[in-house]
Amino acid sequence: MNKPQLMSQNRVKPVKRETFSNQIAANLRRAIISGEIESGSQITESDLAARFGVSRGPLREAMGQVAAEGLIETIPYTGTRVLKLSPEDVREIYSLRTALETLAFQELWEHRDDAFARELEARHKDLLATLRLDDHVASSEAEVRFHSLVYEMSGHKLLLESWRRIAGRLQLYLAEHQRAHGRKGPIVDAHERYLQLALGDRLDLMLKEIDAHMQRGVKQIEQYLGVTE
Repeated sequence: MNKPQLMSQNRVKPVKRETFSNQIAANLRRAIISGEIESGSQITESDLAARFGVSRGPLREAMGQVAAEGLIETIPYTGTRVLKLSPEDVREIYSLRTALETLAFQELWEHRDDAFARELEARHKDLLATLRLDDHVASSEAEVRFHSLVYEMSGHKLLLESWRRIAGRLQLYLAEHQRAHGRKGPIVDAHERYLQLALGDRLDLMLKEIDAHMQRGVKQIEQYLGVTE
């Protein structure tokens, strides 16, 4: 009786396929955002399976997740490539973000509570903490997560879905921009005013800050182009 119990306790539980696919997707996403897999490069299932040491079944599911985020794209008769953001792509991301984030705060404003305030402050601290990590992937992920909260708590499902469709591409741009400027994260005080107004009592000022925040992002695009071209 003891022996079967011991074997049962020591047996490693199999990883659920969905969870395994998510893990592969996370690894693939990080490889793309870090630049380990270059923007615009062609990828194949066989190469990725060998890179990550996985079978094609869960890899195919993971690629589907990353494709839904817009980080890879399949071109008919050509193959699958990693997204290469153009200046126009990034401008469209920021113009769409302005509209989405404006709506998110309008939806949430009268329903903000202590839980929202605590979580937003915590995510801001997490973002600042990444500046010590020397990891632009972590900092870009933390910046996207900071901005995600208003969508998550807006109660607007389609709005959250729309945000999630561009969040991966936004993170890719942020990471590329930080690498180009030799930074490991955003400027320390870049989100201070945003945080204060998001927790304040003036929606009109918050909406003006959203527009200004996005305009600063567009200006960074021009600076980024000056570095890379």
